[in-house]
Amino acid sequence: MHDSGFARRRVLVSGAAGGIGRRIAERFAEAGAEVIGLDLARPENPPPFRLVAVDIRDPASVTATCRVLRAEAEEIDVLVNGAGVLRLGRTEDLSCEDFDACMDVNARGAFLLMREWIPAFQRRKAGAIVNIASNAAHVPRIGMAAYCASKAALVSLSHTIGLELAPYGVRCNIVSPGSTDTAMLEGMMNGKSGYARLVAGQPDQFKLGIPLGKIASADDIADVVLFLASDRAGHVTLQDIVVDGGATLAA
Repeated sequence: MHDSGFARRRVLVSGAAGGIGRRIAERFAEAGAEVIGLDLARPENPPPFRLVAVDIRDPASVTATCRVLRAEAEEIDVLVNGAGVLRLGRTEDLSCEDFDACMDVNARGAFLLMREWIPAFQRRKAGAIVNIASNAAHVPRIGMAAYCASKAALVSLSHTIGLELAPYGVRCNIVSPGSTDTAMLEGMMNGKSGYARLVAGQPDQFKLGIPLGKIASADDIADVVLFLASDRAGHVTLQDIVVDGGATLAA
């Protein structure tokens, strides 16, 4: 599927080296956008878009990178915060480093990037921000305290920024994926053979199955992101769209 409406638009996507972030960036590129991916990782197979190294945990790195990008062109049309990390463990077993890693990448990194580009969005009085959270921000998950807290922080941050930007005609929305076929999920489930357990449900963890009976693809998530970034969603802001096959029962 090739989306229309992004020709000559400038799109920044964090976490673009792999997983959902990479597929989102690829889809924008396929739709004709000028895509700038942001990530520390360097994938073995180069992406079909520009990939810039930046540590989104570090304010100095984010500021320096954004300064270079603004020197090339002052404006952007779309910002997608797709960078994310997962640290698992019961709360009493989590290290401060684990907790900080989730908060620094999943919430603070998005804050730093949005802070850098909000003035440009305000000047243009147009544009869209889409932040990738998780259905884990909507329901508790055993062994995922740091991840759940960081994604919930991102949701709340997004709502506030969306409210602040609304008078400028700039939209800020959230996409909250559930279980999606990525390297992160494979690692969590010790391989794709573990996906069947997610679909069926894990009652011992108070985790429901997936009503649609399947794991999401990265394209399932990208479809919603591109819609929210497009003019077709011109009256949609402050929304959190959960893309999880019904797993959280609209929680």
